Amino acid sequence: MSQATPRIAPLAPPYPPEIQAQFDRIMRGAPPLLLFRVMAGHSRAWDKFRAGGLLDPGPLSLREREIVIDRTCALNKCEYEWGVHVAVFAGPARLTEDEVRATVEGDATSPCWSPGEQALIAAVDALHHHATFTDAEFAALAAHYDEAQILEVMLLCGVYRTVSYLANGLRLPLEEKAARFPAPL
Repeated sequence: MSQATPRIAPLAPPYPPEIQAQFDRIMRGAPPLLLFRVMAGHSRAWDKFRAGGLLDPGPLSLREREIVIDRTCALNKCEYEWGVHVAVFAGPARLTEDEVRATVEGDATSPCWSPGEQALIAAVDALHHHATFTDAEFAALAAHYDEAQILEVMLLCGVYRTVSYLANGLRLPLEEKAARFPAPL
């Protein structure tokens, strides 16, 4: 990112006990992400932000969820959130290096994706570019996913577009242990 510090100052430790307990719950012992520290400094924004979480077990597999999140963040040029998710979830989601790269540089026709994953990528791209699906795009998605899963895809795209707006708009410096966008081939 172009700035060394975010545009809105993050909370500094020691954190108020309630905030520390929330960080502990979310981060499971790791230091809180900079995005969380910025948001937590503003109670209404922090409460609304935490209420939008979709990282619990839902109707999509971990792999499917991460493909949607990574592609959404990549399309929004949000290296901050993309990098956090790749660093934390790419391994457990069994995303290969080629698949991680394809979330940034590929598209729905990239050969690394299964037919169902191609439908996910196409759906994310459609929502990003048009904020809707054509009948054909919806039918392609519905051929692989049920109604609850399709709603989850749309929710994830919306939430992570918002997260991308926050991270990009705040000019958050990249987290030290986060992945970086792949260098062009």
